[in-house]
Amino acid sequence: MTESLMRDVSDTARWVAGFRAIESARPDALFRDPLAAALAGPRGAAMAAATTMWPTVVRTKLLDDLILDTLARGCDRVINLAAGLDTRPYRLPIPAEIDWYEADLPALSAYKESVLAGERAHCRRVVAQVDLTDSGALTDFLVEATAGAGRVLVLTEGLLPYLTADAVGRLSTLLRRSPISWWLMDHWSPGVRYGVNRTLGRELGSAKWHFASSLDFFEGWTVDAAHSTFRAAARWRRSPLSLRGSALLPDHAIGPLERSRLWSGAVRLTPAGAQEPPAHRTSQETER
Repeated sequence: MTESLMRDVSDTARWVAGFRAIESARPDALFRDPLAAALAGPRGAAMAAATTMWPTVVRTKLLDDLILDTLARGCDRVINLAAGLDTRPYRLPIPAEIDWYEADLPALSAYKESVLAGERAHCRRVVAQVDLTDSGALTDFLVEATAGAGRVLVLTEGLLPYLTADAVGRLSTLLRRSPISWWLMDHWSPGVRYGVNRTLGRELGSAKWHFASSLDFFEGWTVDAAHSTFRAAARWRRSPLSLRGSALLPDHAIGPLERSRLWSGAVRLTPAGAQEPPAHRTSQETER
């Protein structure tokens, strides 16, 4: 793969869609996304075919399960920041009464809507064109997106590594001050960021990762759920043979999870001090 294939951060959305398309074609697929190939297009397919896909595929499945679990716990609205070419409202059994808000850059949002024209989501989608680095625009969007909701989930899949630490800190503060009940993210330790940039730096080009931290970076938040990418990948036979021993590791980090700099996975945060009501529907638990 040449560097020109990854022209900017928006191209990572095609890249990830390409991974979903490849996974969907497997007889033992962890998920099925019939729209992924069309969204990825030739460039996304080429990028996915030339790079390692297992961490992204496992991330997708882990977040799928946590989203369904959060809905079972009473979530009545989902806000997907940097939604990219995500298709969960189409491929997951999202209840029809859920409002699913998506925000991303204008060009990427317009491309996605053109490909999805004629497709029908399971729930109500509300699409907004927002530059998430514009604090004022993001604040206005969150006010609109949370209005009238009781239990809001914010998803930031694949977003944080491309931001600076200051930008992530501002986002964390803004979400904490908003009526948000859960924040769901893919979390990558500094060691993983180093490995990604070292092995994929040429392909990523200007889309290299910037942010990585231990979970204690997110002040004012409590870890509600956490599932290890490496453990899940080994259990689901998606990681290389050399990493299959990770299936024997605990789902959480060895030692205090919040301070670990050697753990990566899917994480659900809640505002510190918030009380979690009991689930009112059958919970969709992540495979352990």
